[in-house]
Amino acid sequence: MKKVSLFLLGMSVSFNNAYAQDAVLSLTGDDVVSISAAEEQAAKEQTAKEQAAKEASSSSTDDKGIFSFLNFWKKDNKPQLTDTTTSPEETLLQKLERMANSGDLNSQLTLGYMYLYGDDTVKVEQDYKQAFKYYEMAANQNDNVAVNNLGSLYYSGIGTPRDIIKATQMFSKAAELGNTEAMVNLAFIYISEQGDFYRPNEAIELFRRASATQNPTADFMLGYAYYKGFVVEKNNLEAFELVRRAANAGYDEAMYVLSGMYMNGEGTPQNYGNGVKVLDLAVKQGNVPSMMELGYILANGEKYPKNIYKAHILFNVASVRGAEGAAERREILRKGMKIEELLQAQAAAEAYKEQPSALTQYIRQTFGSNVRQYIDKGMEKQLSKKK
Repeated sequence: MKKVSLFLLGMSVSFNNAYAQDAVLSLTGDDVVSISAAEEQAAKEQTAKEQAAKEASSSSTDDKGIFSFLNFWKKDNKPQLTDTTTSPEETLLQKLERMANSGDLNSQLTLGYMYLYGDDTVKVEQDYKQAFKYYEMAANQNDNVAVNNLGSLYYSGIGTPRDIIKATQMFSKAAELGNTEAMVNLAFIYISEQGDFYRPNEAIELFRRASATQNPTADFMLGYAYYKGFVVEKNNLEAFELVRRAANAGYDEAMYVLSGMYMNGEGTPQNYGNGVKVLDLAVKQGNVPSMMELGYILANGEKYPKNIYKAHILFNVASVRGAEGAAERREILRKGMKIEELLQAQAAAEAYKEQPSALTQYIRQTFGSNVRQYIDKGMEKQLSKKK
């Protein structure tokens, strides 16, 4: 079972907002331009890029619904050494190992971390088996962080054979010990239809417990459950507050969902301007559904000022990332643009660089780039049972 990996686009951009606001064109055909040989070649290269992106995206998501806890611990959360004094007879590593083997919890956690990532300062090379050994020692002392991390190692098969049953047991134990991340990890196992572990009611309850501690991942999943009416009764007010909390924490998928709630007046007074602003923030993080939605809005110009220039950029970037229908929409807009505007838009698309927040990166790497799918698929099951 391979983990879902995020396909990162090498292209990147900073939209020229001042120019984009002024570049309001029509699609009447008055500005249709002839395509030079150079442009035809550029178009062929663009098509090749898009095809390669689609293939890479497809290969990275063959195991939809599967996620990995490989990145279960942020590297800046390194345990702090309380005593770094050494003697001529004993190095720091030897001291840590002696103390860990004597039952010192902090030394066990520190060595687990060092062996997991490697440490140039102490000259520790990456050794997954040793990492597993020391986390297991710490977990045997019922340290909730160690138990959760041990579950992550079991789940990803790091330093030990992959074992989802043991991973689930560890996450369950860590959750009972109060570890919020373990609650979220276990909830995703229960909601992702892996083996015999599909327990949506328990998953939502775990998300609820974690959300009570202001965990943004849990906030979003619980909020989206309320938004869809999955397990819980549909409640747009609850959904809006929870999804907004996750969006404020920097999560791009929450921003995408929140934008729709603003535009449709769901759980909040309708505010199309706020919806567009939130979409734009998600676009900056590289959220493809937001690129498509904002592109449609700016191209249509029905409820928000038309901006063909920026819409073209959005569809162009989304097409390279394999978004269905993006290339077709881009070509429709191209026919109504002047050559100078078209070249500037193409340059802007080629310069686009996504800037995902730390939270967005963590969720993408750990649970996948579309965590809504777990609830959406669950809703399909719910509806099919009612028929």
